[in-house]
Amino acid sequence: MFSGFAFPIFEQSIKDYHVHDSIDQPINNPYDKGQIEHLLYAKNWVDTVQWHYEDIVRDPNIDPVAALDLKRKIDASNQVRTDMVEYIDSYFLDKYKDVQPKATAKINSESPAWAIDRLSILALKIYHMAEEANRPDASEEHRAKCQEKLNVLLEQKKDLSTAIDDLLADIESGDKYMKVYKQMKMYNDEELNPVLYQGKK
Repeated sequence: MFSGFAFPIFEQSIKDYHVHDSIDQPINNPYDKGQIEHLLYAKNWVDTVQWHYEDIVRDPNIDPVAALDLKRKIDASNQVRTDMVEYIDSYFLDKYKDVQPKATAKINSESPAWAIDRLSILALKIYHMAEEANRPDASEEHRAKCQEKLNVLLEQKKDLSTAIDDLLADIESGDKYMKVYKQMKMYNDEELNPVLYQGKK
């Protein structure tokens, strides 16, 4: 099943990041380009770095200039994340290109890659909640509350994984079909964001 294939790659990326735990460290993707593993690892690495951007920018004592620089990095990271989701969907479009959808085939509310995007984020939530549930300097009450939350996240992982694998099986059998819409984000586009194109005048 694809979810069982992808999740350990996400876990590996998160573990590798936390060896140095620095937003400035370069990625060292262990998979060859052209492999879906390479893309999944890179996707989660972007998510992991952005997770830590979001932590840092919430520091109440952060320098405003540094905060603005970080906000721009988060915007750029979001664009990369969206692009990578579309690359993953391209992989599935190619994989299932010869499948003839049945006359009764239905479309899903989200593409496979956007569901996999949620699984990548969930891997990060599980990693960090497990840290909190086992944090030696935290109170017993804190650890117990975090363990309860971790249990819910693990249940969510099971349900989301099942949903992803069912969706892919339905696409493969022709019971559902893929139709991918580009995100068409406007805020980074100098032709579409009025703040940017008016500033050029």
